Amino acid sequence: MQPESTQPRLAWSTPLPALIAVAIGGVVLAAAALLTTEVPGKFLLGVAALVLLALAALGVRQRPRLSVLPGEQPRLVLRGLTGATEYTRDQIMRARIVGYRRLGRKSPMLEIDVDHLGTERLLIFGRWDLGTNPEDVYETLRSELRLRGESAR
Repeated sequence: MQPESTQPRLAWSTPLPALIAVAIGGVVLAAAALLTTEVPGKFLLGVAALVLLALAALGVRQRPRLSVLPGEQPRLVLRGLTGATEYTRDQIMRARIVGYRRLGRKSPMLEIDVDHLGTERLLIFGRWDLGTNPEDVYETLRSELRLRGESAR
C-alpha cells in the first residue's frame, strides 16, 4: 500500500461504462466482419473493429487521465501511453478554458501549458478525456494548485 501523500486526491478519466460500450462495439463489429462474405465489407468492418478496440484499450491504459497529488507542493499528474508524468506548480505555465466549434456547437476544452524538460508542451483535455465538464476541472485545478489562469471562451 502506498503512503497517503502519493494517492491521488482528485482524478479525472473517461468513464469506465463508456469504455466498456466502445469495447463491446468493437467486438460486435469484429463478429460482423467474420460473418460477412463480401471482401470490402469484411475489410472495412475489421478496420472499424480494430479502431474501436484500440480506443477502448487506450482509454483503460490512461486511467486516470489527469489527477492531483496533494501535499505541501501539490503536483499535476498526466497519464499517457508511456506512463505517468508529474508537473509541479512551477512547471505549469498557464491553464485556461477554450471553446472550440465542433459539429455546429461550441465545446469547452481544458488547455494547460507546461514546461516539459525545457520545452513548452500544450495539453488539451475534452469531456471524453476527463469524464466531466472541463470547466469544472479547471476551477478545481485553479483552487487546488493555486493556478493563475484565464478563460478564453
